[in-house]
Amino acid sequence: MPKCTADQIEFGRLGRRVIEANFQGGAITSDGGLLLLREVERRLGLLSAVAETLPDTRSPLLLKHPTEQLLRQRVFGLCQGYEDLNDHDRLRDDPTLQTVLGRDTAAASSPTLCRFESRADRATAVAIHRILVEQFIASFKEAPTELILDFDATDDIVHGNQDGRHFSGYYDNYCFLPLYVFCGEQLLTAYLRPAKKDAALHAAAILKLLTTRLRQVWPDVRILFRGDSGFCRPLLMGWCERHQVDFVVGLAKNQRLHKLSQGWYDAAAAAFEKTELPQRHFGEFTYRAGSWPRQRRVIVKAEHNALGANPRFVVTTLGNPPQELYERGYCARGEMENRIKECQLGLFADRTSCHL
Repeated sequence: MPKCTADQIEFGRLGRRVIEANFQGGAITSDGGLLLLREVERRLGLLSAVAETLPDTRSPLLLKHPTEQLLRQRVFGLCQGYEDLNDHDRLRDDPTLQTVLGRDTAAASSPTLCRFESRADRATAVAIHRILVEQFIASFKEAPTELILDFDATDDIVHGNQDGRHFSGYYDNYCFLPLYVFCGEQLLTAYLRPAKKDAALHAAAILKLLTTRLRQVWPDVRILFRGDSGFCRPLLMGWCERHQVDFVVGLAKNQRLHKLSQGWYDAAAAAFEKTELPQRHFGEFTYRAGSWPRQRRVIVKAEHNALGANPRFVVTTLGNPPQELYERGYCARGEMENRIKECQLGLFADRTSCHL
C-alpha cells in the first residue's frame, strides 16, 4: 500500500530557526494551529490592511514592536483562546507565537498590548469596517445575484460601572446592545451601542452605507434586508421601498393582527383538537399600522400545540407563498444567531472596554 502520511512538514526558515512539523514527540506545543492560521491570514491580507488604519504616535526610532505585529499578536492570541492580556506575559516567550509574528525574540508584553488597544477610536472603528466590507466584496469571483443582509441586536452584559451601561428590561440585566450585520457567514458590521436606545438605532444609516457600496460594485444585485420585530420601523421599511431593497421583518403582535388572522387560529385549534398533533397554518393579508404611510403584505403563522396558540407575524415586500416565505425566508435568519455566538464565545467579543 502507498504511504500517504508525511513524516515531516516544512514551514521554511525564520532567521536562525528552521520551522518544521513532525511526529517525533519531544517538546510539544498546543498552539501549532497558529502556523496554519498565519498562512490563511497572509492570503487574506486582513490584518495587514487593518494595521494601516491604526493610529501610532510612537517614535519610529524607538519601536520594538510594530503596529502590525501587535495586532497579529492580540488576534492570534484570541483565536487560540487567550483572551486576557495578562496571558501574554507568558505567551511572549512562546517560540510558536514568536514564529508566527516573524520574530525570534520575545513578543510584546501585556502593558504594551494594553497601550496598543487604547489607541483605537471611533474613526479607527469606521476604517476597520470599510476593510471588512471590501474583504467581503473581494471574496466573490463573480457578481452575486442576491445578497441577504441579516441585522440583529444582542446583549453584551457588563460586570461593572462601565460608561454607557444601562439596564435592559428585555434582557433583565445591565448591558450594552451591539448591532451585528452578517451576509451569510461573513461579518459586515459589529457596532457597540448603549442599551438605553432602540434596537434599530442607526440601522437605517448602516443599511444605506452597505447598500450604496455594494451597488457601486454590483449595480444589478438584489438586496434583501432581514430582521426580527425590533427592526420593524417605518424609517427602515420606507427607505427600503424607496431604494428597491426588499425586506422580510418580524411584526409584533397586537389585537388588530389577532382579529385579522382569527380564521387561521380557529382552523389550527380545531385541527389540533381533532388530531392532538401540533398544527401550523399559514395565511396572508394586507395591514397598515397607524405609523405606516401605506398598507403592506403580512404573513401569519397560526400555530397551535399542547401549550396553546403561538402566532407569529412577518411583514414583507416579497411575493413568495406564505409558508415558503416564513420557513425559508424569515426563519433562516436564525442562523445568524450562531454567527453571533461564535463572535462572543469563540472570539470573546463580549469582553468590551469601559468606554464607548
